Amino acid sequence: MPTHPPTPLLRRLSSAVTTLALVVLLTLAGGLAAPAAHAAVHGPDPTDALLEASRGPYATAQVDVSSLLVSGFGGGTIYYPATTSEGTFGGVAIAPGYTADKSSLAWLAARLASHGFVVFNIDTLTRLDQPDSRGRQLLAALDYLTQRSSVRGRVDATRLGVMGHSMGGGGTLEAVDDRPSLRAAVPLTPWNLDKTWSGVRTPTLIIGADNDTVAPVASHAVPFYTSLPSSLDKAYLELNNATHFAPNTTNTTIGKYAVAWMKRFIDDDTRYDGFLCPGPDRGLTVEEYRSTCPF
Repeated sequence: MPTHPPTPLLRRLSSAVTTLALVVLLTLAGGLAAPAAHAAVHGPDPTDALLEASRGPYATAQVDVSSLLVSGFGGGTIYYPATTSEGTFGGVAIAPGYTADKSSLAWLAARLASHGFVVFNIDTLTRLDQPDSRGRQLLAALDYLTQRSSVRGRVDATRLGVMGHSMGGGGTLEAVDDRPSLRAAVPLTPWNLDKTWSGVRTPTLIIGADNDTVAPVASHAVPFYTSLPSSLDKAYLELNNATHFAPNTTNTTIGKYAVAWMKRFIDDDTRYDGFLCPGPDRGLTVEEYRSTCPF
C-alpha cells in the first residue's frame, strides 16, 4: 500500500503531543520547578530614610466603621492607599491593649497604610477583653475587611496579617495560631498567659521592651519567641530604654521594622530582606535582635 507524507496539520499535532509528553515526564521526574509565588511589589525601593520617615510614599484615605454595623469586634477605622492604579494591596488588622482603644495605635495604622496596605485599626468589644477574645476579634475584622467593607475591592484577601499591643499582641499570637494562612504577625510588647506557640506557622516578628514591667520580656516576649518553631521565619527585636507602652506613641524603630516585616512577608517583597537580615545592631534604640535568617 502506498504511503503518504504527513500533512502540515498532522505534523503540528504530533509535535504538540511530543511536547506535552515531555513536560509531563519532566514534571513527574522533578525536572520542572513549580512556578514561583508572585510578589506584590508596591512602592519605590526601600531605604533607611524612607522607613524611618513618619509617612510612606502613598497618600492615604480613611473610613470609620461603626460598631453597630459589624459583629465579632467593636468597629474601628480603615486606612488605605488612595491610589486605584496599582491593583489590590495586602490587608492588616490591628488590636489595642487592655483598657485601650484604637487611638493608641492610630499612628502605626496610618503609617502602615502609607507604605501600601489596607489597615483596619479596631476597637474591641470591651476594653477588658482577654487575648483569646482579641485574637478572634482580629480574625472577625479581617473577614469584614475582605468580605463586607466599602474598601474590600482594594484588598488582596490572600495576603493578610495581624498586629496588636499588649493583650492585643497576645491576641495576635492567638489569631495566627487559629488561622495559619495569615502571612505575617507583629505582636508589640505582647502579654499572654499561654507561653507556648509551637503550632504557629505564620512569619512572626515579636517586639519587646527592656523596661517593660507589665509584660516583662523574660516572662512574655522572649518565651513567646523561643516557643515558636525553629523552622519558622521569625525575629525578636527588643527596644532599648523603652517601656510596655512604647507602641502607644510614634516610635521610629517600631514603625521601621513593623513595615519591613509586613512588606517582606505579606507582599513577598524581598527588597526588604536587607533590613531584617542580619537586622539592626545593638544601639541607642535596640537592645537586642535575633532571628532565623536567612528568610
